[in-house]
Amino acid sequence: MPLKICFASAEVTPFAKAGGLADVSGALLKYLHADGHDIRLFMPGYSSIQRAGLEIYPVDFLRNVSVTLGSHRYEFSVSTAQLPDSSAFVYLVDCPAAFHRGSIYTADADEYRRFLLLTHAAFICCQRMAFAPQIMHFNDWHTAVGTLLMRATYGWDRLFQGARSVLTVHNIGYQGIVSGTVHAEVLPGGPVSMFDQADYAAGRINLLRTGLAYADRITTVSPTYARELRTAEYGMGMETLLRKRADAIVGILNGVDYDEWDPRRDRYVSQHYGANQLGVKAELKDQFLQRIKLTGGPRTALIGIVSRLATQKGFDLLFDCMPALLRAREFNLVVLGTGEPRYEEFFTDLQLRFPDRVHFQRGYSDELAHWIEAASDMFLMPSRYEPCGLNQMYSMRYGTVPIVRRTGGLADSVQHFDPATGAGTGIVFNDYNAEGVTWALNTALDLYQNKGSWRRLMQNGMAQDYSWSRQVRGYVELYESMVVHT
Repeated sequence: MPLKICFASAEVTPFAKAGGLADVSGALLKYLHADGHDIRLFMPGYSSIQRAGLEIYPVDFLRNVSVTLGSHRYEFSVSTAQLPDSSAFVYLVDCPAAFHRGSIYTADADEYRRFLLLTHAAFICCQRMAFAPQIMHFNDWHTAVGTLLMRATYGWDRLFQGARSVLTVHNIGYQGIVSGTVHAEVLPGGPVSMFDQADYAAGRINLLRTGLAYADRITTVSPTYARELRTAEYGMGMETLLRKRADAIVGILNGVDYDEWDPRRDRYVSQHYGANQLGVKAELKDQFLQRIKLTGGPRTALIGIVSRLATQKGFDLLFDCMPALLRAREFNLVVLGTGEPRYEEFFTDLQLRFPDRVHFQRGYSDELAHWIEAASDMFLMPSRYEPCGLNQMYSMRYGTVPIVRRTGGLADSVQHFDPATGAGTGIVFNDYNAEGVTWALNTALDLYQNKGSWRRLMQNGMAQDYSWSRQVRGYVELYESMVVHT
C-alpha cells in the first residue's frame, strides 16, 4: 500500500551537502518514490545550490507565503527541482532572508530561526497542497521541533490528525541549543511547559531534546548507535530521555548508492573492475601513486583517508602513532579532508616529514575521493563515535579493506577478519586509544603480505550488499507499523 510521507531536511544530495544527512535524505526520496510512495521532501533553497542544468519549476500556489516567528516575519516561495537520475522532485523553500548565505550552515544569531522557517514551511505547504501525510519525518535538530508543532501548532487541522511523527538522529553531537527567551518563536502561542523544564530553568531550549520528547518514533542510522545513545559515553546529555523512550527507538543502517559508488562503473576512474579483475585495481594504484608523487615497492600498502577532520573522527589517536609507524613499517598514506586546524596542521606536517610517503590534500573533491577508494589497499576510520559511516561500505565494494573502531555503524557493517576461517570483511579494533589503532594498522599491514588471505578479505568485502534498495525496507516497515496502529 503506497504511503504518504512529508519529509523535512536541511540537506539533500546532490543539492546541498555537509554530511551524511544529505545522503540519507536524497536516497530515501529516490528509493521511496521509486517504490511507489508519495513522498514530499522539503529543503531550503540555498543560494549555494548549483541551479544551472537543473529542471526547476515554480509552484504557482506557493508564492509569497508569510510566516511569523515571534517578532520576525518571513516570506517564502517554493520551487520544485528534479532529483538527478530519478523521477522524484524536491521542494525548495526559497527565502533569501533565511537561505541566501555564504554557506549551508552559519554561526549567525538567527541560525535556529532559518530552520524553524523550513519546518513551518513543510506544514504550510502540505496544507496548501491538501496533502494529508500519514508520516511526518523530521531530521536532526534543524527540523526536530516539528514533532511538537505537529501536536501544538498544527494539531487543530484535520489534515494532520491521522499523521504520526518520526525523528531521525543522524548525529546527536549537534542539538540546536537556543536561549529560552525565544520560546515564542519556537512554539508560537504555546506554553513554555511543553519544553524540558530543566533546560528552560537553565535559560535554554534544546531543539533536539524537544523533538525527541514528542516524536512518535525515533530512528538512528545504525542499530549499534541506537543502543550507544542510551549510555552516558555516547548520549551527550540525552541518554536519560532516550532510556525512557527506548521502546520508541529503532536503528536502521544507512545504505549506499551503488549507482555512484561501484568500481564496475565509477565515472571518475580510468578503468573499471570487479571482484575477479583485481589486477585492474593494482594498475589504478600505480597510476594514482604517480599522480600524487608517492613512491614504494610492489608490496607497499596504500592507506586512504577521506573525512571531515573533526574530533569525532578519532584522528587524535594518530598524533603519536602514525609518525612512529611510518618510520617502522613500509606503507604510504593519502588523506583528503578539511576541518579543525589541529588536524590539518598534523597532516600537513606529516606530509612535510615524509614527502614521498604521505600526500595530504585539504578540502574535498568527488573525483579524488573516488580515486582514493579505488586505488587504496586499506581505508582508515578510527572514529571516537560514528553514527553510521559510509566510507567503510564504499571501501568494501572497491576491495579496499576498512580499518575501523568497533562503534556505531562501523560495528554493524564491518566484521573482523579471521585468517583461520577466511571469514570477515575488515580489521576492527575495540579500545579508543593509540594502542588500539596501532594494533589494527600492524595487523592489516602484516595480513597484506599474505596474498591469499588478503585477496579473500578483499573479495569478502566486495560481496557485501548495503544498497539503499535493501536498507530502505527498514523505513517502509517502520512507517507501515505506525500507520497500522492509527
